Amino acid sequence: MRIVFMGTPDFAACSLKKLIDSPHDVVGVFTRPDRPRGRGMSLACTPVKELAMAHSIPVFQPERLRGGSAREDIASLAPDVIVVVAYGCILPDDILALPPLGCVNVHASLLPQLRGSSPVQEAVLRGFETTGVTTMYMASELDAGDIIFQDETEIGEFETSGELFDRLMLMGAETLAKTLNAIESGAAPRTPQQADKATFTKQLTKAMSPIDWQKTPREIVKKICGLQPWPVATAEMNGQTVRVFAAQYTENKTAKAAGSVVSAGKEGIEIACGGGQTLLITELQSAGKRRMAAADWLRGHPIAVD
Repeated sequence: MRIVFMGTPDFAACSLKKLIDSPHDVVGVFTRPDRPRGRGMSLACTPVKELAMAHSIPVFQPERLRGGSAREDIASLAPDVIVVVAYGCILPDDILALPPLGCVNVHASLLPQLRGSSPVQEAVLRGFETTGVTTMYMASELDAGDIIFQDETEIGEFETSGELFDRLMLMGAETLAKTLNAIESGAAPRTPQQADKATFTKQLTKAMSPIDWQKTPREIVKKICGLQPWPVATAEMNGQTVRVFAAQYTENKTAKAAGSVVSAGKEGIEIACGGGQTLLITELQSAGKRRMAAADWLRGHPIAVD
Protein backbone atom coordinates (compact mmCIF):
# COMPACT_ATOMS: atom_id res chain seq x y z
CA MET A 1 0.00 0.00 0.00
CA ARG A 2 1.00 3.60 -0.55
CA ILE A 3 1.20 5.34 2.83
CA VAL A 4 1.48 8.95 3.89
CA PHE A 5 2.82 9.04 7.44
CA MET A 6 2.15 11.89 9.88
CA GLY A 7 4.05 12.05 13.17
CA THR A 8 6.58 14.01 15.18
CA PRO A 9 8.31 12.55 18.32
CA ASP A 10 10.22 9.34 19.05
CA PHE A 11 6.96 7.50 19.68
CA ALA A 12 5.99 8.18 16.06
CA ALA A 13 9.47 7.49 14.65
CA CYS A 14 9.32 3.94 16.00
CA SER A 15 6.13 3.28 14.00
CA LEU A 16 7.61 4.94 10.92
CA LYS A 17 10.66 2.67 11.11
CA LYS A 18 8.36 -0.33 11.27
CA LEU A 19 6.61 0.83 8.09
CA ILE A 20 9.88 1.56 6.29
CA ASP A 21 10.98 -2.01 7.01
CA SER A 22 7.65 -3.43 5.79
CA PRO A 23 6.53 -4.23 2.23
CA HIS A 24 4.41 -1.06 2.25
CA ASP A 25 5.56 2.08 0.44
CA VAL A 26 5.89 5.23 2.55
CA VAL A 27 5.51 7.88 -0.14
CA GLY A 28 5.64 10.96 2.05
CA VAL A 29 6.03 12.12 5.65
CA PHE A 30 4.37 15.06 7.36
CA THR A 31 5.86 16.31 10.62
CA ARG A 32 5.80 19.48 12.69
CA PRO A 33 8.13 22.36 11.70
CA ASP A 34 11.68 22.51 13.08
CA ARG A 35 11.82 24.32 16.42
CA PRO A 36 14.62 26.03 18.38
CA ARG A 37 16.03 23.73 21.08
CA GLY A 38 18.86 23.60 23.56
CA ARG A 39 20.85 26.38 25.14
CA GLY A 40 21.85 27.74 21.76
CA MET A 41 18.23 27.63 20.57
CA SER A 42 19.31 26.28 17.20
CA LEU A 43 16.70 24.75 14.90
CA ALA A 44 16.31 21.01 15.44
CA CYS A 45 14.61 18.40 13.27
CA THR A 46 11.90 16.19 14.70
CA PRO A 47 12.81 12.50 15.17
CA VAL A 48 10.38 11.61 12.38
CA LYS A 49 12.00 14.05 9.97
CA GLU A 50 15.48 12.72 10.72
CA LEU A 51 14.37 9.17 10.02
CA ALA A 52 12.52 10.10 6.84
CA MET A 53 15.47 12.04 5.48
CA ALA A 54 17.80 9.11 6.23
CA HIS A 55 15.62 6.99 3.95
CA SER A 56 15.13 9.67 1.26
CA ILE A 57 11.40 9.98 1.90
CA PRO A 58 9.86 13.35 0.94
CA VAL A 59 9.19 15.46 4.05
CA PHE A 60 6.51 18.14 4.44
CA GLN A 61 6.36 20.50 7.44
CA PRO A 62 3.32 22.78 7.18
CA GLU A 63 2.52 25.05 10.11
CA ARG A 64 -1.11 24.02 9.74
CA LEU A 65 -3.17 21.62 7.66
CA ARG A 66 -6.12 23.92 7.04
CA GLY A 67 -5.57 26.18 4.07
CA GLY A 68 -2.26 26.35 2.29
CA SER A 69 -1.05 23.47 0.16
CA ALA A 70 -1.23 20.55 2.61
CA ARG A 71 -4.28 18.92 1.05
CA GLU A 72 -2.89 19.27 -2.47
CA ASP A 73 0.49 17.90 -1.38
CA ILE A 74 -1.16 14.84 0.15
CA ALA A 75 -3.42 14.32 -2.86
CA SER A 76 -0.41 14.45 -5.19
CA LEU A 77 1.13 11.53 -3.28
CA ALA A 78 -1.99 9.41 -3.97
CA PRO A 79 -1.91 7.47 -0.68
CA ASP A 80 -4.07 4.41 -0.13
CA VAL A 81 -4.04 5.19 3.59
CA ILE A 82 -2.81 7.95 5.90
CA VAL A 83 -1.17 6.85 9.17
CA VAL A 84 -1.09 9.34 12.06
CA VAL A 85 1.01 8.76 15.18
CA ALA A 86 1.51 11.61 17.67
CA TYR A 87 1.52 14.21 14.92
CA GLY A 88 0.41 17.12 17.08
CA CYS A 89 -2.12 18.62 14.68
CA ILE A 90 -5.79 17.77 14.03
CA LEU A 91 -6.63 16.58 10.52
CA PRO A 92 -9.46 18.53 8.85
CA ASP A 93 -12.34 16.64 7.24
CA ASP A 94 -11.17 17.27 3.67
CA ILE A 95 -7.89 15.47 4.42
CA LEU A 96 -9.60 12.68 6.35
CA ALA A 97 -11.65 12.00 3.22
CA LEU A 98 -8.66 11.75 0.85
CA PRO A 99 -7.28 8.18 1.13
CA PRO A 100 -9.60 5.43 -0.17
CA LEU A 101 -8.72 3.09 2.73
CA GLY A 102 -9.07 5.79 5.38
CA CYS A 103 -6.88 7.47 7.97
CA VAL A 104 -5.50 5.31 10.79
CA ASN A 105 -4.28 6.53 14.17
CA VAL A 106 -2.20 4.85 16.90
CA HIS A 107 -3.23 6.00 20.39
CA ALA A 108 -1.46 5.01 23.61
CA SER A 109 -4.46 3.94 25.66
CA LEU A 110 -7.33 1.47 25.60
CA LEU A 111 -9.93 3.74 24.07
CA PRO A 112 -12.41 5.12 24.90
CA GLN A 113 -10.39 5.59 28.10
CA LEU A 114 -7.92 8.48 28.15
CA ARG A 115 -8.63 10.35 24.96
CA GLY A 116 -6.29 13.31 24.54
CA SER A 117 -2.64 14.27 24.50
CA SER A 118 -1.19 12.63 27.65
CA PRO A 119 -2.67 9.12 27.93
CA VAL A 120 0.55 7.44 29.09
CA GLN A 121 1.09 9.82 32.00
CA GLU A 122 -2.58 9.80 32.97
CA ALA A 123 -2.68 5.99 33.10
CA VAL A 124 0.13 6.09 35.68
CA LEU A 125 -1.18 9.12 37.57
CA ARG A 126 -4.61 7.54 37.96
CA GLY A 127 -3.14 4.31 39.25
CA PHE A 128 -4.36 2.10 36.40
CA GLU A 129 -3.17 -1.49 36.63
CA THR A 130 -3.30 -1.94 32.84
CA THR A 131 -3.20 0.18 29.71
CA GLY A 132 -2.30 -0.45 26.08
CA VAL A 133 -2.45 0.82 22.53
CA THR A 134 -5.36 1.26 20.16
CA THR A 135 -5.46 1.59 16.40
CA MET A 136 -8.56 3.27 15.01
CA TYR A 137 -10.05 4.81 11.92
CA MET A 138 -9.89 8.56 12.44
CA ALA A 139 -13.01 10.68 12.75
CA SER A 140 -13.68 14.41 13.07
CA GLU A 141 -13.93 14.18 16.85
CA LEU A 142 -10.61 13.70 18.66
CA ASP A 143 -9.75 10.05 19.40
CA ALA A 144 -13.37 8.99 18.80
CA GLY A 145 -13.00 6.85 15.67
CA ASP A 146 -13.93 3.21 15.27
CA ILE A 147 -11.47 0.81 16.92
CA ILE A 148 -9.50 -1.62 14.76
CA PHE A 149 -7.18 -3.41 17.22
CA GLN A 150 -6.22 -3.05 20.88
CA ASP A 151 -3.28 -4.61 22.70
CA GLU A 152 -3.08 -4.50 26.50
CA THR A 153 -0.19 -4.50 28.99
CA GLU A 154 0.17 -4.33 32.76
CA ILE A 155 1.65 -1.24 34.40
CA GLY A 156 4.36 -1.93 36.97
CA GLU A 157 3.66 -0.57 40.44
CA PHE A 158 6.76 1.65 40.29
CA GLU A 159 6.95 2.04 36.50
CA THR A 160 7.43 5.63 35.39
CA SER A 161 5.62 7.26 32.50
CA GLY A 162 8.91 7.37 30.60
CA GLU A 163 9.44 3.62 31.03
CA LEU A 164 5.84 2.85 30.06
CA PHE A 165 6.12 5.21 27.10
CA ASP A 166 9.06 3.21 25.74
CA ARG A 167 7.14 -0.04 26.00
CA LEU A 168 3.98 1.35 24.41
CA MET A 169 6.06 2.86 21.62
CA LEU A 170 7.18 -0.63 20.59
CA MET A 171 3.71 -2.08 21.10
CA GLY A 172 2.21 0.68 18.97
CA ALA A 173 4.52 -0.09 16.07
CA GLU A 174 3.63 -3.80 16.20
CA THR A 175 -0.11 -3.12 16.45
CA LEU A 176 0.12 -0.67 13.55
CA ALA A 177 1.83 -3.27 11.35
CA LYS A 178 -0.90 -5.80 12.19
CA THR A 179 -3.54 -3.16 11.45
CA LEU A 180 -2.21 -2.24 8.01
CA ASN A 181 -1.88 -5.88 6.98
CA ALA A 182 -5.52 -6.43 7.98
CA ILE A 183 -6.65 -3.34 6.08
CA GLU A 184 -4.76 -4.44 2.97
CA SER A 185 -6.36 -7.91 3.09
CA GLY A 186 -9.83 -6.49 3.75
CA ALA A 187 -10.02 -8.22 7.13
CA ALA A 188 -9.71 -5.24 9.48
CA PRO A 189 -12.44 -5.16 12.16
CA ARG A 190 -14.30 -1.95 12.92
CA THR A 191 -15.81 -1.49 16.38
CA PRO A 192 -17.55 1.80 17.32
CA GLN A 193 -16.42 3.29 20.62
CA GLN A 194 -18.80 3.53 23.55
CA ALA A 195 -18.92 7.31 23.87
CA ASP A 196 -20.59 7.20 27.29
CA LYS A 197 -17.50 5.46 28.68
CA ALA A 198 -15.00 8.00 27.32
CA THR A 199 -12.55 9.66 29.70
CA PHE A 200 -10.16 12.48 28.87
CA THR A 201 -6.61 13.52 29.77
CA LYS A 202 -5.38 16.84 31.09
CA GLN A 203 -2.48 18.84 29.73
CA LEU A 204 0.62 18.39 31.88
CA THR A 205 1.95 21.54 33.57
CA LYS A 206 4.53 22.35 36.24
CA ALA A 207 1.66 23.38 38.48
CA MET A 208 0.98 19.64 38.94
CA SER A 209 4.42 19.00 40.46
CA PRO A 210 4.02 19.74 44.22
CA ILE A 211 3.21 16.62 46.23
CA ASP A 212 0.10 16.78 48.41
CA TRP A 213 1.07 14.79 51.49
CA GLN A 214 -2.58 14.49 52.51
CA LYS A 215 -2.91 11.88 49.77
CA THR A 216 -2.35 8.17 50.36
CA PRO A 217 1.12 6.68 49.81
CA ARG A 218 -0.04 4.96 46.61
CA GLU A 219 -1.48 8.19 45.19
CA ILE A 220 1.82 9.91 45.93
CA VAL A 221 3.90 7.10 44.40
CA LYS A 222 1.77 7.24 41.26
CA LYS A 223 2.30 11.00 41.07
CA ILE A 224 6.06 10.58 41.42
CA CYS A 225 6.09 7.92 38.69
CA GLY A 226 3.52 9.60 36.48
CA LEU A 227 5.27 12.96 36.27
CA GLN A 228 8.54 11.48 34.97
CA PRO A 229 10.32 12.47 32.83
CA TRP A 230 8.41 15.82 32.95
CA PRO A 231 7.47 17.91 34.85
CA VAL A 232 8.65 15.75 37.85
CA ALA A 233 7.10 15.73 41.32
CA THR A 234 8.46 18.21 43.88
CA ALA A 235 8.51 18.59 47.66
CA GLU A 236 9.81 21.01 50.27
CA MET A 237 12.83 19.70 52.19
CA ASN A 238 14.88 21.80 54.59
CA GLY A 239 13.34 24.97 53.20
CA GLN A 240 14.16 24.20 49.56
CA THR A 241 12.20 22.69 46.70
CA VAL A 242 13.57 19.34 45.58
CA ARG A 243 12.56 17.08 42.72
CA VAL A 244 11.44 13.63 43.87
CA PHE A 245 12.21 10.67 41.60
CA ALA A 246 11.56 7.54 43.65
CA ALA A 247 9.76 6.37 46.77
CA GLN A 248 8.84 3.13 48.51
CA TYR A 249 5.95 2.05 50.68
CA THR A 250 6.37 1.31 54.37
CA GLU A 251 4.24 -0.62 56.86
CA ASN A 252 4.62 2.12 59.45
CA LYS A 253 1.95 4.27 61.05
CA THR A 254 2.37 7.74 62.52
CA ALA A 255 0.40 10.34 64.46
CA LYS A 256 2.42 13.16 62.89
CA ALA A 257 0.78 15.66 60.57
CA ALA A 258 0.88 14.89 56.86
CA GLY A 259 4.11 16.23 55.34
CA SER A 260 6.12 15.85 58.55
CA VAL A 261 9.44 14.00 58.48
CA VAL A 262 9.11 10.80 60.50
CA SER A 263 12.67 9.54 60.05
CA ALA A 264 15.74 10.26 57.95
CA GLY A 265 18.67 7.93 57.47
CA LYS A 266 20.38 5.39 55.24
CA GLU A 267 17.04 3.96 54.02
CA GLY A 268 15.73 7.35 52.93
CA ILE A 269 13.43 10.11 54.17
CA GLU A 270 10.20 8.86 55.71
CA ILE A 271 7.28 11.29 55.37
CA ALA A 272 3.85 11.22 57.02
CA CYS A 273 0.98 10.90 54.54
CA GLY A 274 -2.79 10.93 54.71
CA GLY A 275 -4.51 8.41 56.96
CA GLY A 276 -1.54 8.13 59.32
CA GLN A 277 0.56 6.16 56.81
CA THR A 278 4.13 6.92 55.77
CA LEU A 279 6.17 6.90 52.57
CA LEU A 280 9.93 6.57 52.12
CA ILE A 281 11.58 8.97 49.66
CA THR A 282 14.59 7.16 48.17
CA GLU A 283 15.82 9.39 45.32
CA LEU A 284 15.72 13.15 44.86
CA GLN A 285 17.51 16.15 43.37
CA SER A 286 18.28 19.65 44.55
CA ALA A 287 18.14 22.53 42.08
CA GLY A 288 21.22 22.57 39.87
CA LYS A 289 22.53 19.28 41.29
CA ARG A 290 22.46 15.68 40.09
CA ARG A 291 19.91 13.07 41.07
CA MET A 292 21.04 11.01 44.04
CA ALA A 293 19.93 8.51 46.63
CA ALA A 294 18.19 10.13 49.56
CA ALA A 295 20.88 8.78 51.93
CA ASP A 296 23.56 10.62 49.93
CA TRP A 297 21.46 13.79 49.79
CA LEU A 298 21.10 13.72 53.59
CA ARG A 299 24.89 13.89 54.05
CA GLY A 300 24.85 17.43 52.72
CA HIS A 301 21.34 18.29 53.93
CA PRO A 302 20.84 16.75 57.38
CA ILE A 303 17.24 16.79 58.62
CA ALA A 304 16.45 17.07 62.33
CA VAL A 305 13.62 14.74 63.30
CA ASP A 306 11.54 15.70 66.34
